[in-house]
Parts: sequence; C-alpha cells; structure tokens
Amino acid sequence: MIHILQIYFLLFITYAFLGWCIEVVLKYIQFKRFINRGFLIGPWLPIYGWGALLITILLQKYNSDPVVLFFLGMVVCSILEYSTSYILEKIFRARWWDYSTKKFNINGRICLDTMIPFGIGGVLINCYINPILFSIYQGMNNTVLNVIVLIILFIFLIDNIVSFNVLSLVRKDNKLLEKDNTEEMSKKVIEKIKNSGFLQRRLLFAYPDFKHIGVILGKKSRKARIKFIEQSEKYTNKQKQIMNATEEKVKKIEEKYKKKIEKTIKKSNKKIIRISEKNDIRKK
Repeated sequence: MIHILQIYFLLFITYAFLGWCIEVVLKYIQFKRFINRGFLIGPWLPIYGWGALLITILLQKYNSDPVVLFFLGMVVCSILEYSTSYILEKIFRARWWDYSTKKFNINGRICLDTMIPFGIGGVLINCYINPILFSIYQGMNNTVLNVIVLIILFIFLIDNIVSFNVLSLVRKDNKLLEKDNTEEMSKKVIEKIKNSGFLQRRLLFAYPDFKHIGVILGKKSRKARIKFIEQSEKYTNKQKQIMNATEEKVKKIEEKYKKKIEKTIKKSNKKIIRISEKNDIRKK
C-alpha cells in the first residue's frame, strides 16, 4: 500500500512539474519573458498533478477507447479546474484566472479552449506517458524510492506552508470589500503586493490577469443596479399608464352617473311640482 502511494505521489509531482513547464513555455511565448507560474515557489503546479492522478485512477478502464477517454478527460479536468477556481476565490477572495472574454466559457472559470487540451492530455497520460512512468518508478530500488519521496515531500510541504503565508496577504484587507469602487480595490491589493517582499511580488508575475474578487462582484453589482433601475422605470411607466387609464374610466363613470342623477332629479322635481299644483287646486 505504501509503495503504491509513493508511486502515485511521484506521478503527482511529475505531472505537476510537466504542467509548470507547459505554462512557463506558453507564457514565455505570450510575454517574451520567463514567468514562474503558480502559487508555489517551486517548479510545480498541483492542479496538473491532481488532474493527472484523477485521470489515472478514474479513467484507466477506458484506455482501450481513446474517444471515450478524450471526452471523459475533458469532463474530469474541467470539473477540477472549475472547483479549484471557485475554492481559491472563496479562500483568497481573488480570481486568479478569468476566461470571461473567451467564447463558450462557464462563469469565466473554464472554457472550450482549455477543455480540448484536457481531453488530449487524458489520452496522452493514460495511453502513452503513464506506462513509461510506472515502469521507471516500479523498477526503482525501495531505499532509493523512499529517500526521493521523503526529500520531495519535505520540500513540497515547506513550499506550501511558505506560499500560503504569502497568499494570506491577498485577503487581509476585508474592509476594501465593503467599498463600491472595485477597481480601486484591485489596485490597492496589487500595490500592497508590489510593496512587499520578493515572494509576494512573484504572484503578480505568475498571474498577470489577477483580479481582486471585488472587481468581479462590483461589475455584477453595477449590472444588477442597472437592471434594477431599468425594471423600476418600466414598472413606474406601467403604473402611470394604469393610473391614467383608471382615471379616464372613473371620469367616464362619473359623467354617466351625473347625467342619470340630473335626469332623476329633474323628474322628481317635476313630480313634486305637479303634486303641489294638484293640492293647490283641491284647496281652492
């Protein structure tokens, strides 16, 4: 059991490192400079490691059908990316990647541009890369394997502790969230990070599209306010139309009843005059 866990841990670290390499290369092509991607200081991105482990453990039985493996790989990794984005946003009150500007996105957390590579990655991992890695790690001497796993695990844990302490800077200013000027929030958080140490400043290079959660909430609240104003204006206009229509109806009804009342009064007056005239004649 321990031996299997050690192999899975090395798989996790290997794919986390490969994911880091892919991200670094892509960002180098985009920005023409080296960017150390990810929350952690070391050369690894845990989300890639977790994704590869989920594909390895959950989708092994579909290795004989690459098409099914492709689509299931898309689904598994997309759920992982979406849930990771949501959890990190709730913990650190910041959006670390945002696909809102891309087509076919879901809440800006995942999009079709990333889902397709997930499917391709699932096929490559289970059909081509895993067999090579399993043969290497399973062929290792137990003592060597134990030493390598312990050293990497120790470094990885220290990296996580230090990095999460650095990230805690992002969620310190909770008062900023009460303000409505959300662009200012993001600027203040970024300035605060810039004025901090090297490890904090690294976050801005790792995530150039960093957005304080207040920016996203602010945009949503502004849109909500605009919708509310539009709806209230429509409602008031409808109310005015209804009031005008009811006033016109009331006037028409009043006019009808006035005429009827006037007629009845005239008739009653005539009757009274006739009766009085008859009474006068009798008295005479």
